[in-house]
This record gives sequence, structure tokens and C-alpha cells, in this order.
Amino acid sequence: MKAFMDQNFLLKTKTAQVLYHEIAEHCPIIDYHCHIPPQEIAENRTFENITQVWLAKDHYKWRLMRANGIDESYITGSASDYDKFVKWCETIEKCIGNPLYHWSHLELQRYFDYHQPIKKEDAEMIWNHCNEKLMHTPMSARDLILKSNVKIICTTDDPIDSLEYHQAIANDKTFTPSVLPTFRPDRAMNILAKDYADYINSLSSITIPIKTYDDLMKSLASRAQYFKEQGCLLSDHGIDEIKIIQASDEEIEEIFQHAITTKPITEKMFYQFQTRFLLDIAKIVSHCKWVMQLHYGCIRDANTKMFEQLGKDSGYDCVMNSQSTNGLSELLNLFLQQDTLPKTIVYSLNPNDNAAITTLVGCFNDGHVVNRVQQGSAWWFNDHKQGMIDQLTTLASGNILTNFIGMLTDSRSFLSYCRHEYFRRILCNLLGTWIEDGEYPDDKEFIQNCVKAICYNNAVDYFNLDLEKI
Repeated sequence: MKAFMDQNFLLKTKTAQVLYHEIAEHCPIIDYHCHIPPQEIAENRTFENITQVWLAKDHYKWRLMRANGIDESYITGSASDYDKFVKWCETIEKCIGNPLYHWSHLELQRYFDYHQPIKKEDAEMIWNHCNEKLMHTPMSARDLILKSNVKIICTTDDPIDSLEYHQAIANDKTFTPSVLPTFRPDRAMNILAKDYADYINSLSSITIPIKTYDDLMKSLASRAQYFKEQGCLLSDHGIDEIKIIQASDEEIEEIFQHAITTKPITEKMFYQFQTRFLLDIAKIVSHCKWVMQLHYGCIRDANTKMFEQLGKDSGYDCVMNSQSTNGLSELLNLFLQQDTLPKTIVYSLNPNDNAAITTLVGCFNDGHVVNRVQQGSAWWFNDHKQGMIDQLTTLASGNILTNFIGMLTDSRSFLSYCRHEYFRRILCNLLGTWIEDGEYPDDKEFIQNCVKAICYNNAVDYFNLDLEKI
């Protein structure tokens, strides 16, 4: 029997162990998509206890606590940080097979030097151990980033964000990692939102008066230019379902007027607007020479009662069973027809879309840019062991795994860089198994370069980063 989560955790062959410990473990991290608050990096937040750094804002953990019958007061409510921590220990102890079981133990191992299984009966001892580390070891937001060997962090930011904290970080030469904004104009696209008119007024207040749809796009173009000046590399778009319905200029203007005057919006009008908006945003992204990220296939805030109580990103989203890959095909083709297809990373929350995406992106690679359009890493509910294996093997079967740009955290927690370790161990085990099974030659130099590429070098190239490759 193997030891519990020891140094060779998930590494089942000698080749896998060599690939991970000699190569992958030492690769820096480019976290090109996350939700880390830049203010907390700028202000170098410190944490009073383990609950603040481990459980706050982590809706992955919240979902499991609710599934375990934990009252909301211990999750997002008024219970003490200690009591919340105990309830999490009570929950995670039961979560065999769930990625959070592995992630949580990796987080305690790497940042708190705690290597025993998490159990409710040990909660007080773990609490005291971790809080002692927080008190006497450098464990601020910046310390955790540096300890994780992170070179680039790309946060997720609304066009109306001032980016003042990104500027403050950039001006502080004592902190070497780059923290860059990502342009996410979802609120400008979501004409169904109750506060859409208010949002447009907010955007108007920092750009130009927005009276027409054309004004909206001019306003967003000006904000994109501002983001570019602050080092932005990517746009990001959360799209529940991609459905292409084209409309005339006059129809789009009428729909926009309905939205800003809070008149009813039909489903057809919404998809007409979404289609035009994405086509016009692609022009802006191409002009800025950014990478576009398309996230789709999610039903957001399925529990409307809890959404009204807690707001978004509270753990009430789920996988959509849709035909969005059909719409994605149309969308990418329209980008290409208007000569504004940027480098694009595609993620679906539905794992059934893996094969469709792998084959689809191959239709839009042109021989000039390596993986101009590519499948993103296993996203959100899919970034567990089997989900990563499925995404990697599907990508390898239908595309070129060696050109993949690798993992991201997609997280609000400073401890989530362990997800990169989890991914890298799974990657090395997959490659090591293929080699030891005789499915691929034992070409040490090539396979080590492959690991370096997926973990770091491909992202340096894809995002045109001014970083030395390894």
C-alpha cells in the first residue's frame, strides 16, 4: 500500500516521478486566468486565521458544506471563524474521490507543513497548528504568491474597474511577479440584467455619454485601450449558451434602446444582441492583439432564492446540457469572415464537449500561429483527476498535446496554486505511463521539453511574454 499523499502522490511509474520531480515541480507558474482580488495583493493582505485564507470566497468548499447538511451560518453566515473551520473539517473528511479532498490536503502540506489526514476530531489541533504558521511565518498574500513561484497573474476585471491596484503593484519594484488585468465585458453584454441601465450609466461616467449601441462599442474600445496600457493580455467572456442569431444595425439599435430603458427583452433579442456584441468585441480584441477566452456551458445562479440572498459566485451554478459547440463553430467562422479571429482559448463546462472542441478548434488553425484556437484546460467542475485526464487524452488524440498552454487556477484563493501541482502530477503520470507501456519512446530530452512546454514555455510564447523560457 502506498503512503497517503506522499512525495510520489499520483505518480505511479518511475518515469512519471522523474518527470515531475526533476522538471514539472520546478517550472514557474503563469496563472493566465484567476479571480484573485488585486487589492489584496496591492495591500499585501495578511490573514488572522486559517479560515480567512482557506474558506472565505471559496464557493467550491461552500457547495460541499451545504451537501453535508451544514447550516449556512457556518458557511457564509455569522458563525465564528473557528466554528466554520470545524464544519469544513467535518465535511472534507467525508469527501473521498472529490478533488477538494486532494486540494485541501495539498494546501495544508505546501503552505502549513501539515501532512496528516484532515479529520473533525483533529480540527482544534489543525487550527492551532495553521494559525501558528500564519503568525510566525511569512504568509501574506504576496508571500504566498512568491512561495508558489508565480511569475504572471491575470486577474478578471470589468471595463469600469479603475485598475488602481494593478498600477500600485506595477509601481512597487519590491514585488517581482506581474499582476495584469483581464478585460471581461460581460456586464455590457448582459441586457437581461436588472441593473443593465445602471451599468451603462456607470460606464458612461468614465468614458463618453452612451446613447446608442455605437456609443457603447466606442466606450468599450476606449476602456480596452486603457486596459492595454496597464499590460492586459487577454479578454474573457462568460457565455451561458452560444446561439448565433444575426440582426441588422437597426434591429441592434432597437434592442439596445429597449435595454437601457428597461423595456422587455425577448430571448431572440438577447441572442441577436449577444451575437453582434461578440462580433464587435472580437474587432477590439484583435486590434489590441489580445488572446480571447470563451467560457460557456454554465447555468448560473440556478437557485434564485439563494442568489437573491447571497449574490453571484456563491456556489449555485451548474453544468448546462446544450448545443453551444454548434454556435461556437458559427461564431469562430464569423470572426474569420470579418478578419478578426484572435488567438482564442475555448472552455466548456460540459465535459461531453471535449471531443467536439478538440476537433472544432482544428478547423481554425491556419499554419501561421501555433494553436491559434485551442481547447482550454479542464474548467471548474471538470478540474478533478478524471476530468483532467479526459481533457488531456482527448486533446492528445485530436490535436497536439505538446502545444497545450496548460493549467490555470480560476480561483479567488491564494492557496489555489496547488491546483497547478495537481495538474502537473496528473500530466507527468499520463506521459510516464505512455512511455513505460511502450506507447511512446523513452526519449528523455524530448519528453522533458514537452513537460516544460505545457507547464510554462507554451504560455510564454502564446501570450508573447517578455520572460525567459526554461
